Amino acid sequence: MDSGSLRDYKANGPEKGAVASVSLAEVTAPCGDAGRYLGCGPARIRSRTVSELSSKECVPCRGGVPPLPPDQTAELLKQIEGWSVENNHHIAKTYEFPDFVQALAFVNQVGAIAEEQSHHPDIYLTWGKVRVDIWTHKIDGLTESDFILAAKIDAAK
Repeated sequence: MDSGSLRDYKANGPEKGAVASVSLAEVTAPCGDAGRYLGCGPARIRSRTVSELSSKECVPCRGGVPPLPPDQTAELLKQIEGWSVENNHHIAKTYEFPDFVQALAFVNQVGAIAEEQSHHPDIYLTWGKVRVDIWTHKIDGLTESDFILAAKIDAAK
């Protein structure tokens, strides 16, 4: 979606037939129409500390490595705001939105990031909410890549 069509979407909304999808470039844009609409304009960037994790890349797991122990999980969790560790198996976070369309647009953003990183979370969409659960399926537990993906998703919000 170019910035013109994003402007159309903001002005006309879904009732006028606009499609709520964005490219990964627009999702991660620090400024411009797409960046401001998605909540990552300059004022937002200045007001938040971007985790060092978000600048890293997810590393594909080939198995044969143990999941992170609880002490390492706790240290990584400190770097991602609002996430919780569930049963030392996966991390989870629920994002809230004012309506279904914005929640759906966020799901699409998460999908684009997941594809780029080749690391795919479980995503649950309801009206005004998106829950994301992340773990490394190959080892049925947590790795650093799970926290990297979480940080990248947070940076898109």
